[in-house]
Amino acid sequence: MSQDPTAQEPRPPFPPFTRETATRKVRAAEDGWNSRDPEKVALAYTVDSRWRNRAEFVNGREEIVAFLTRKWRRELDYRLIKELWSFDGDRIAVRFAYECHDDSGNWYRSYGNENWEFDENGLMKRRYACINDLPIKESERRFRWPLGRRPDDHPGLSDLGL
Repeated sequence: MSQDPTAQEPRPPFPPFTRETATRKVRAAEDGWNSRDPEKVALAYTVDSRWRNRAEFVNGREEIVAFLTRKWRRELDYRLIKELWSFDGDRIAVRFAYECHDDSGNWYRSYGNENWEFDENGLMKRRYACINDLPIKESERRFRWPLGRRPDDHPGLSDLGL
């Protein structure tokens, strides 16, 4: 990683979360992942963060960077929408969907749920993700904004009926 992998820069908002601060935290996570920058994204997690992503277990920032690098090499034109599901204290639950294609041009919409737990500095220390993939046709895509951050006026998951 080009930045100090042990850096623990605080990431507001901090727990305990309110509906407003949990919603901001979810959008910040969505924006980070839509950047598709593994090193930048990894800084939102504690240095010893633990993940379960599908059947893969990821431990610490170095493994997070490696995981995300592999992910975004494989999942091309990746666009993600996250939505707050629930929150309590230092935990947030989200649902999400993302669209991408592989190097053969096959498109997918992946749906999932994540459970997050944060430390007092607003860094995520645990992430548990369950994800299902649905093959779609290119014509069935719903996430068509330019790569990067989802525009504020783009519909969210509930608005899209997802």
